[in-house]
Amino acid sequence: MPHGALLLTVLALLAGCGSSGPAQRDQFYTLQPELVISPSHQRVPGSLLVTPLASRGFLGGTQILFRTADAPLQVQRYDALLWDEAPGRALSEALIAALRASGSFQFVVSVADRARADFILNGELTRLEHLPTATPPQVSAAFNLTLIAQQDRSIQFAHSYSGQAPTAANTPEAMARAFNRLTGRLLTQAMQDLQRLAPTLKRTLASDG
Repeated sequence: MPHGALLLTVLALLAGCGSSGPAQRDQFYTLQPELVISPSHQRVPGSLLVTPLASRGFLGGTQILFRTADAPLQVQRYDALLWDEAPGRALSEALIAALRASGSFQFVVSVADRARADFILNGELTRLEHLPTATPPQVSAAFNLTLIAQQDRSIQFAHSYSGQAPTAANTPEAMARAFNRLTGRLLTQAMQDLQRLAPTLKRTLASDG
């Protein structure tokens, strides 16, 4: 199939743009990263505050973004395909749940808990896009994380995570599942990196005391 025809077919299927019938109703999808949780070998005897990932521009909204090969510098938004909450918040909530389940820290809290913490994990979501005209079609994501000690505001850890994952089919459901697989894989890497920091963070707490 010619490239132009493929693009029209994919976008019509995903966004309903090519339909002459009634306007398509909004479809909401849950960004639910599929993390692999492994118990921590060492628990940090302190508390960690995980803030929602910051995001700029369209990433701060709920419309699902896409980018095509014909316009690689143009970020576009699907009209009727949306996340049910802002992606930056969904990713931080998934990381909080995984860190709690793994026992990595004595306490893991969110901004809503309004608790004082020994460490603060900040970050920014920099990419979360569907690439319907890639070969094969895929999704792409990138974010960075910075861990700060509350006592002296020193940076304990700073790292960026990025990757792509293919979609099983050109459907919204397959796209959402690919996003969940990809973000789960990247967050799993981040959680494992934080777990490996346990000895360093224990020393930081001891020196603060």
